[in-house]
Amino acid sequence: TGLIPVIREETAAGKPLLGICVGLQILFESSEESPGAAGIGLLKGQVRKIDAGGLKVPHMGWNSLTFRGTPAGSIDLFAGLPEHPYVYFVHSYAAVPAEPGLVTAVTDYGGTVTAAVACGNILATQFHPEKSGDVGLKMLQNFVEG
Repeated sequence: TGLIPVIREETAAGKPLLGICVGLQILFESSEESPGAAGIGLLKGQVRKIDAGGLKVPHMGWNSLTFRGTPAGSIDLFAGLPEHPYVYFVHSYAAVPAEPGLVTAVTDYGGTVTAAVACGNILATQFHPEKSGDVGLKMLQNFVEG
């Protein structure tokens, strides 16, 4: 579709980008979901099938977040939110960043799962803010106003 070069150009120019669900996953270098297919590679790391410790996959439903802090220079999606807010997930794969410091939030689903990442002007959530009620709307507002 020609979007990948545009995404690379615009993020390199400093334009904020918010990836949601698969939009988070394609930012990484590769995914177990599509072996041999390269991701955009804006973030180093892989996307791997969730090891949910016996829980049902795909992971569908509401889970709470644990914040890990926002890197300097990134928009704080979680500003003004209470600790451990609930958000809505639908996924079978999760990012495993090469740099753990990119992870801004995690959730527990049979183990620790990356829920959000940030690197400068690039932000992404594995969950769906647009399906997460007032909490998600606040995150989207934080991004737009950031």
